[in-house]
Amino acid sequence: MTNSLLLYAGSIIVIVWGIAHIAPTRSVIAGFGTLSADNRQIITMEWVAEGFALSFIGVLTLLITLQASGPNPVATLVYRVCASMLVIMAGWTFATGARTSIVPIKICPLVKTTAAVLLFLGSVV
Repeated sequence: MTNSLLLYAGSIIVIVWGIAHIAPTRSVIAGFGTLSADNRQIITMEWVAEGFALSFIGVLTLLITLQASGPNPVATLVYRVCASMLVIMAGWTFATGARTSIVPIKICPLVKTTAAVLLFLGSVV
């Protein structure tokens, strides 16, 4: 029961963070000022792609949790691989975007790491 709660919490955090990443795309792009059409499209593509990736990780882990009945080695693998990806994404964000003055980007590594810890703990408890 405890592991399911940890897994649900981690999944929901990642889904919400992914959606929250996509929602302000227009204002984020506007914050860069004047951009060429190509640069605007590339930044939009990358910004939305990260939101989709986060949402996918969250939905995948949520669906696995809903479908798994008891300990399952495949589910455990999925949780740990997703947690690892979140840690990699958190590290990349910490090394690059977290150095900006934008608060949501500064806390992004913390959110991703928290969700990763929840998924990992949910896979071992």
